[in-house]
Amino acid sequence: MLQFDPAIDFKLLLAVPLIPLFGYAIQIFFGKYLPRKGDWLLLTGMFVAMCITLYMAAKAISAGYAGEEFRHNSLDHGWGFRWLYSDRGSEAGSGNIVAGIFYDGLGAGMLAVVGVVSFFVHLFSVGYMHGDRRYHIFFANISLFTFAMLGLVLSDNLLFLFIFWELMGLMSYLLIGHFSHDPNSPRIKFAASACKKAFLTTRVGDTCLFMGMAILYYKFETLRFTELWELVRVTVEQNGGEYPGWLTAAGLLCLGGTIGKSAQFPLHIWLPDAMEGPTPVSAMIHAATMVAAGVFLTGRLYPVFSPEVLEVAAIAGGVTALFAATIGTTINDIKGVLAYSTISQLGFMVAAVGVGGVVPGMFHMLTHAFFKACLFLCAGSVIHGCHHEQDMRKMGGLRKFMPITFVCMLLSTIAIAGIPLFSGFYSKDQIIAAAFERNMLLPSSTATFVSIALPAAALLTAFYMFRLIFMTFFGTYRGGQAEHHVSLAAAGHAHVGHAHDEHGGGHGHAHGGHGHGGHGHGGHDHAHGGHGNDHSGHGHDHDHGHGGHAHTPHESPLPITLALMVLAFLGVFGGHFWPATPTDPLAHHGTWFQKVVSHDSLYGEKVARFVEARQHHALGPQAVPHDPEHIEHAKHAAHGKAVVVSLSVAGAGILLAALMYLWGKIRPEKVVGVIHPLYELVAHKYYWDEIVNLLVIKPTMALANSLKWIDEKLVDGFVLLVGFTQRAFAFFWAWFDRTIVDGLVNFVGLVSQSLGAITRLVQTGRIQQYAAFAMGGGLLAAAWLILS
Repeated sequence: MLQFDPAIDFKLLLAVPLIPLFGYAIQIFFGKYLPRKGDWLLLTGMFVAMCITLYMAAKAISAGYAGEEFRHNSLDHGWGFRWLYSDRGSEAGSGNIVAGIFYDGLGAGMLAVVGVVSFFVHLFSVGYMHGDRRYHIFFANISLFTFAMLGLVLSDNLLFLFIFWELMGLMSYLLIGHFSHDPNSPRIKFAASACKKAFLTTRVGDTCLFMGMAILYYKFETLRFTELWELVRVTVEQNGGEYPGWLTAAGLLCLGGTIGKSAQFPLHIWLPDAMEGPTPVSAMIHAATMVAAGVFLTGRLYPVFSPEVLEVAAIAGGVTALFAATIGTTINDIKGVLAYSTISQLGFMVAAVGVGGVVPGMFHMLTHAFFKACLFLCAGSVIHGCHHEQDMRKMGGLRKFMPITFVCMLLSTIAIAGIPLFSGFYSKDQIIAAAFERNMLLPSSTATFVSIALPAAALLTAFYMFRLIFMTFFGTYRGGQAEHHVSLAAAGHAHVGHAHDEHGGGHGHAHGGHGHGGHGHGGHDHAHGGHGNDHSGHGHDHDHGHGGHAHTPHESPLPITLALMVLAFLGVFGGHFWPATPTDPLAHHGTWFQKVVSHDSLYGEKVARFVEARQHHALGPQAVPHDPEHIEHAKHAAHGKAVVVSLSVAGAGILLAALMYLWGKIRPEKVVGVIHPLYELVAHKYYWDEIVNLLVIKPTMALANSLKWIDEKLVDGFVLLVGFTQRAFAFFWAWFDRTIVDGLVNFVGLVSQSLGAITRLVQTGRIQQYAAFAMGGGLLAAAWLILS
């Protein structure tokens, strides 16, 4: 194997997120004036960024195969950014916030995945989004979306991870709502509703993460990952091997961020509605960004999580994996099936972390990114080739029209089903093995539940994914037939939700009348009827406005098919590089990821021993650790059992799908008739949207309307009353001032004026008159005296 210099150039690493950031800045201001509206600029930039990530990942893999530890922090080399800094120093507990780059095996793998998937999504978008009225805005937004995820992966502290985390939330809002700005889009309202739903739902988890982050900073005065891990280890050891209650609370709140961002039950409701965005956006959100960020966070905070937090993670992941997988069996919208597939696979990853399989969980995050990106882009190719039809019941036989898309989607479907020698097998098999190992070493109801739920979800995954393949690519093409001739395979009543139905984001229902049995158009067509109620409410791409169903399907253009072929190749080989280990095809001695990523390489030797002791409940003076030989024996037994179970459930799921949708040996409508009540429950997604609407949205809106009424009627009314009263008093005092006060003053003046006028009558200025008045007065006075 090629050897690479393990030295890391942090400036080169910093260029990876800066390239799409600068591309965004140019595109948002000048994109519409550039040739081809600037798509070539961002595509070139992402190609350069991808090459850098692959070169850096090769360094990590080379170091892993050479047995060298691969952990690099730019701050250790004096290379970082001081934000909040004091003279107390940069050591743990100083309260300083210094941003640096943290690049280890997990970061190397994730950075390469984001770079590769983002580049090919950009390439796919060149063909898929051609003709969109906001073409340059779309490329600008998806470039900034990529920047946010790249920055998140390279962050060495929780605060900057959170900043990039929030930026991703903002960009997802803009990208999911891309068509809400298109006045010609028939789904403008649904796109607007979907982006608001995604933004507000993920804010619940983001608020939890922020609160958990605040607790950690308050207690430890640092948010750097390496310092947090060491301080947690010391704190737990000083506490007698027990996690303090406040640390468990902080861990639960941080896990809440993962549950929101990675669409875990009960905050999963935003992800299916996110299908309202263009298909390239769906591929980015479901594969390389957004939902992967939540799982990545659990990898970074794994030492912080107490056993109680991991128990919650295991339950949440197991429930989500099985819950979403059951729903995926009833969806007829091609993107809707993949949406619930993503939710289910994310459940696998979170459950893996919960049962102590953090390395398998992170590995599945990477392999899933490749084949899920390919699956979504293949779905986009199908939608593009079928003139924006998304209902699988109106497809069929497309392998003859779209051979490249068919082969790529089939390979990725085999990978997600967990077939050996494909990438999904190695990661999913390790997750199931981790669950079995946990149940062997530490039996509990949670471990038992996860050990049952994950294989069951794997069986359903194989079933609904091959159901998608058979309904879409086999049989005869049904898109040109009248709607009533499309096989519905319904029991009771069927709701046909196809690409142009007016059903709302996540809640709407497209009613197509009462049930019809499968009509069997040509060969095995009777088996292709979708399952009754399709309340998927998923988004549909109306970017280009192609017409009805009479068009003949066609293969997608080169930019689309090239992206599909490369991602399909990675979906096959991403889990295990055959040339590197030709004698170990089933990876009994570890995959490339396990050679690069381990507890030691992730967290350092001391913290690694700490998390392994916690994993086996061997913390504290009273704990009795398992015998190492017993642990090793349990690992081998669990791995062997997991291989058998994985193969069995994958084979059973594929066989059942073939019997129902390829060979027609089992009629779907008959199965639906037998389990009709259960089917109705699952087809309506367990009514969880309705429950959330009833228990959360309606009370919240009622409270909001009540507060609005209180504000408008009482608060504003009181303010207006005070204003009216003040105005009335002002009018009264103005009248009193003008009439009484001014009147009294004016009256005194008038009297004075009148007296003055009278007095002026005798003030003539003539001395003779004054003498006569004096003499007359004297005579009157004398007369008065004499008479008295």
